[in-house]
Amino acid sequence: MHALGRDYYVWDQAAEIRFLKPGRGTVHASFDLGDDVIDAMRAATAGGAKHLHWFDTDVVDAEGDVVAAVRKQVYVRRKPDRRVESAGA
Repeated sequence: MHALGRDYYVWDQAAEIRFLKPGRGTVHASFDLGDDVIDAMRAATAGGAKHLHWFDTDVVDAEGDVVAAVRKQVYVRRKPDRRVESAGA
């Protein structure tokens, strides 16, 4: 949401978690978005269409062992007053 900015709706749509081993203590996960992913989301939603995107990441413990695999789907749509009108519209 922060990477796209205030011109977009970004909602969690779905998630899947596959637990691989017990997570003892503090665990963490991070989702890294490259510029190519952000650019593709902006292009897909420029005219107002929704875009669903899956992100995959691992949940790791303090020792760096993977304790779960996570898939998260986000819904992205450009806000109506920020949409780019297509030519001829």
